[in-house]
Amino acid sequence: MSETFHIVSDVMTRTVVAVGREASFKELVQTLGQWRVSAMPVLEGEGRVIGVVSEADLLPKEEFRDSDPDRFQQLRRLPDLAKAGALTAEELMSSPAVTVHPDATLAEAARIMAVRGVKRLPVVDAEGKLLGIVSRGDLLKVFLRSDQDIEEEVRRTVVSDVLPGSSVHVHVRDGVVTLGGQIHDTALIPVAARLARAVEGVVDVECHFRGVGRDEAEHTA
Repeated sequence: MSETFHIVSDVMTRTVVAVGREASFKELVQTLGQWRVSAMPVLEGEGRVIGVVSEADLLPKEEFRDSDPDRFQQLRRLPDLAKAGALTAEELMSSPAVTVHPDATLAEAARIMAVRGVKRLPVVDAEGKLLGIVSRGDLLKVFLRSDQDIEEEVRRTVVSDVLPGSSVHVHVRDGVVTLGGQIHDTALIPVAARLARAVEGVVDVECHFRGVGRDEAEHTA
């Protein structure tokens, strides 16, 4: 059975490129280029994350290098203009950093990324110390699970627990789960669908059940 991903620590990258608050602009550019990353955490002390600096934070220096913005643009782009004149990671970084804990679910991490508009999250412990980093690509690893693994988990956690005694078949193709067969209590169909959809790696769920009466249920049991 292949590895199952449930929480951030299952998919995060543990070797992380990071810099200190005093790192110079040129050092930041060199480090991003050398390690082929688009952002990195800024640390202080014994590895506590205090911010994140990205390529987007560095670009204003080039954008405003030979321009003379009018007053309206100065007011509208004040944060970018400040970064255009910045020289260190501390001046350039986005702070406080948007982070996540290692025991957060992958769904929680995905929601944080979507709401905060970031592509990656430093993973920190209770004291804010860096443990790793998780990216959008890492969160998509759940969809690499095989259809067989997904089918086994759906049978174990959905059919056996929610639909015991029912004549239910499970089929998975390309991550799409199809549940069908005869079921005694049709009110359980949306419950089964919701639980199946919560299984890691499931792309979608389709239900094709037939309800049976008490007499028929007893006959087919």
